[in-house]
Amino acid sequence: MRVMIVTDAWFPQTNGVVRCLDSVGRELRGRGIDVQYMNPARFWTVPMPTYPEIRLSLAPIGAVAEQIDTIAPDRIHIATEGPLGLQAKLHCDIRKYAYTTSYHTRFPEYVSARMPVPPEWSYAYLRWFHATAAATLVPTPSVGAELEARGFEHVRVWSRGVDAGRFMPGPKTEFLDLPGPHLLYVGRVAVEKNVAAFLALKTPGTKIVVGDGPELEVMRNAFPEAVFLGAKHGDELAALYRSADVFVFPSKTDTFGNVMTEALSSGVPVAAFPVSGPIDVLTDPLAGAMHDDLGVAVERALTLSRTAARNHARRFTWSHCADQFLDALVPAVRDRAVAA
Repeated sequence: MRVMIVTDAWFPQTNGVVRCLDSVGRELRGRGIDVQYMNPARFWTVPMPTYPEIRLSLAPIGAVAEQIDTIAPDRIHIATEGPLGLQAKLHCDIRKYAYTTSYHTRFPEYVSARMPVPPEWSYAYLRWFHATAAATLVPTPSVGAELEARGFEHVRVWSRGVDAGRFMPGPKTEFLDLPGPHLLYVGRVAVEKNVAAFLALKTPGTKIVVGDGPELEVMRNAFPEAVFLGAKHGDELAALYRSADVFVFPSKTDTFGNVMTEALSSGVPVAAFPVSGPIDVLTDPLAGAMHDDLGVAVERALTLSRTAARNHARRFTWSHCADQFLDALVPAVRDRAVAA
């Protein structure tokens, strides 16, 4: 079976969308499935206004359609609603190819935070975009319920996994020269991530930020007592996770929060607001704490078990994620379903 995944988000971006699509692709290829990505690396790109770290594809009209027809995938999944996803959707609709889509990001809220665009305008576009999909995959049940309340149909849950072999408990090797407890945030430093809510906490210890983003210098200047380490990857990132006492997840807009599962897998309890994402991930009160007052959540998380955090993280596997993805896919063309 040949599966095509169309995505506007791809390397060198570092985010949950890229991590999910790459991890699922690796899992499927390990099962002998031919996975093809249509991503921005194939085309010219330009930086996204107000967010230059994200680049938008400038695919010539017809280029996406030509690649879809040339590759002739048995299954088509359109992962994002950007320029590539839009061209793929329009071509599939014209040719009457069946396909699935996914909703990864609260695009309407992110746009509204940067420009005077009401979220409902963006949701109207998203409803139109996903309306003709055989299924729209969402990372959690609560996100699915929110979309259904906004008029989205054919919503299915597609959870996430974590690399438990990389992110695992171990000795504290970092932050040893910093006052404890060590409170860690990993992710983009951007307005929609609500990082200021973490950095403004009056809790004792050291607040540590790992990640880059458009608000990085603003946060550095506003909170000089915090430690900003920039983006980290691989074993270096894993060491930072397991050296933290609590992982703080201040976002109120994430649809899942892969960094929470990476922290849990490292044996680090999580503190978060009780909103979509955390309420679906932090279902074991021994592994994470949620409260409308983030400082209270941190205090509670400091009392939780690192063993319980690690055990809870075992619920999230890329194998299960790939199973859900495969189960949702539909034959692009009926004749090909026989061959597949």
